[in-house]
Amino acid sequence: MNFDRRSFLKTAALSGSILSLNTAGVASQVFASPARKVELFAHRGASALRPEHTLASYSKAIADGADYIEPDLVSTKDGILVARHEAILDETTDVSQRAEFASKRTTKTIDGRTHTGWFCDDFTLSELKSLRAIERLPKIRPQNTFYDGMFQVLTWDEIIDFAAAESATAGRLIGLIPELKHSTYFAKAGLPLEDRFLKSLTEHEYTQRCPLEIQSFEVTNLKYIRGVIGKKNNIRLMQLVAEGDIRPADVVAAGGDLSFGKMSSKTGLREIARYADVVAPPTRALIPLLSDGKLGKPSAIISDAHDAGLLVHTWTFRPENCFLAANFRDGNGDNARNEIGAIAEIRHYIEAGIDGFFSDDSAVGRKAIIG
Repeated sequence: MNFDRRSFLKTAALSGSILSLNTAGVASQVFASPARKVELFAHRGASALRPEHTLASYSKAIADGADYIEPDLVSTKDGILVARHEAILDETTDVSQRAEFASKRTTKTIDGRTHTGWFCDDFTLSELKSLRAIERLPKIRPQNTFYDGMFQVLTWDEIIDFAAAESATAGRLIGLIPELKHSTYFAKAGLPLEDRFLKSLTEHEYTQRCPLEIQSFEVTNLKYIRGVIGKKNNIRLMQLVAEGDIRPADVVAAGGDLSFGKMSSKTGLREIARYADVVAPPTRALIPLLSDGKLGKPSAIISDAHDAGLLVHTWTFRPENCFLAANFRDGNGDNARNEIGAIAEIRHYIEAGIDGFFSDDSAVGRKAIIG
């Protein structure tokens, strides 16, 4: 998760192709069934156990019971959608060790944050495919570095095909929950995401019937997508929100004053329900921490969102002590895995009324849901 958006053209030309998506054969219960009311989203795959956004990470998550796998989508220089947490490459690939790409190191500001390094939109797909994925949090998850160098950067098309293959193997639909990253930034760079993403949905049989939940921290892109595709049985739109006075990148670019805090109010949630199906605040916005680091009482967001007709999905649960509220940690150190504590914390949120959640460890998340 993080913040995204873009500027939009070609609505009429694209609408005809998108609206022709064949949803016959998509059951009305394509989303959560009564037997499983809380949905489990694999955050960049099983990113607690494998380097994120790799085939290994997605495969592990599916094997461990994820309902959906999450690719964060960014664009290459030649306009191909690929899965990376951000446009920045140096934290999740071996690019800094590749002498042939040293000249591509530069400084850019994306969604208000300035970073010096390597960026996906300066690489063609061919160049990007020569890189290899590495663990993003090696100090917290050193065991994952065993897999450094094994896996390529994946395209969105490859992920769709992989999910379809895994679905055929598992005998169940594997949902996809793509996030459109940095839409405003990519639009300014001449690489708008939305039309290419929507076109991709018409080009794969699997995306015409599998559960799809399209997410963004930006507003304009979600409104645009809703305007193009309307309502579909297998597609939901998720408005990601952060906390406080932070504003979506598209709002900042337009000089607006809409903050995530305002979006999370009763009035703001009713406005979100006009174009989206789901609101997704961070966990601590739903149940804030007390001064001692322990969980307090649930905020009004869950009940207010439900009153507005929205589902509530939250991000992100991680199994290490350093990410848990104080009352769920054990004494084994900040970076130690604490499965028992993680399950207990997730159950606390389920009891508060969430409809789904992102987890770095799908096995832990599934145990929490089973109860």
